[in-house]
Amino acid sequence: MKVILLENIKGVGKKDEVINSSDGYARNYLFPKKLAVEASKSNMAKLQAKQESVQYRKDREKEEAIKTAEKLKEIVLNIKVKAGENGKIFGGVTAKEIAETLNRNYQIVIDKKKIILKDTIKTLGTYLVEIKLYEGVMGKLTVKITEEE
Repeated sequence: MKVILLENIKGVGKKDEVINSSDGYARNYLFPKKLAVEASKSNMAKLQAKQESVQYRKDREKEEAIKTAEKLKEIVLNIKVKAGENGKIFGGVTAKEIAETLNRNYQIVIDKKKIILKDTIKTLGTYLVEIKLYEGVMGKLTVKITEEE
């Protein structure tokens, strides 16, 4: 019997997957626990519509990520910090500070976890920071660290 899974079931399959199961397993376990529905024409049509909607949303998100990556390429984010001798910064510039400054100055909201910094920035200068915007879409942002006057 073909069934559409409504939940992830270990050893059986993932949510929204169409599988072949024995009649007894489907009728006595999957259907009563609402883990699956029969793969009828109407249920298959609903599944198809759901998958198309998810794909459309993913495509839109990827397009927006690509547009954001293009914007980021042209931005030089200037962050002013207190610094000591030899250009050493007191504390450091973190991904959180970069995200907040980007939001404040350019109204581009990016999660600090998506900003890839190997370590906090501890010296004055210009840095190229990578940002993971979406699966397969990376943005590059130029961050210029200058001393407060």
